[in-house]
Amino acid sequence: MLAEMLGIDDFAERVTGLAETRLVQQGAELAYLLRHDPDFRRVRRDHLIEVGKHVRLKDNIRLLVQLLHGIEDFHFAFHVASAAPREVVESALAEIVPPENIHGTELGFDPATGEVASINRVCAGYGKVAALDELRTRLGIGHDRVVYVGDGSSDVHVMLHVNRLSGLTIAVSENRYLTQIATRTLLSDDALSVLAPILEDIVGWDANRIRSLFERHGFVVRSWDKVRTDTLTLGKAA
Repeated sequence: MLAEMLGIDDFAERVTGLAETRLVQQGAELAYLLRHDPDFRRVRRDHLIEVGKHVRLKDNIRLLVQLLHGIEDFHFAFHVASAAPREVVESALAEIVPPENIHGTELGFDPATGEVASINRVCAGYGKVAALDELRTRLGIGHDRVVYVGDGSSDVHVMLHVNRLSGLTIAVSENRYLTQIATRTLLSDDALSVLAPILEDIVGWDANRIRSLFERHGFVVRSWDKVRTDTLTLGKAA
């Protein structure tokens, strides 16, 4: 979206090139382009904020945050960690998630020109692990109290980290790297569906009680298929 705003046609090719060189961690390609690519040096803070306003979010994120705060005898703190520039994420989630609960890539801007002058911190790959550990320490919670939801390759490191320390990891895409390591995989267009594995694995509710919760808020669970899929490829022996 940012590339389209600036009239840059080959964004995908530039990201693919960076990925092939292994120069940056997966998810951090945009931060690198903003700092070093001549075409992207035109980006200013206002561009990032405007892009955030047009990001398409999954349905019912606001309600998901509200319901997590209302589960009996449990307290959930909802935070977002993203490799995207912090300005984009804050703009996309304005009035849904408070800015202090958003952990994105931190950029430094030149006060004279407004262009990106530095990359202070990238929240991708191991950067997400560091952000999560800092947050956990600040909140004063144990490792096993972490629920991490991810959908891309930049979430692999942090999911492995959370799994090792007995937290709950939920993959919400068919990314083959994530689905192999996540505790649960959930595919849905509605963010509210993430409640299902949380309520099952942490709160201890059964399927009927979870369905009742959705119904009280005007939703009907039309289908809920629990399927474990093995992918097997065979080739002829030499």
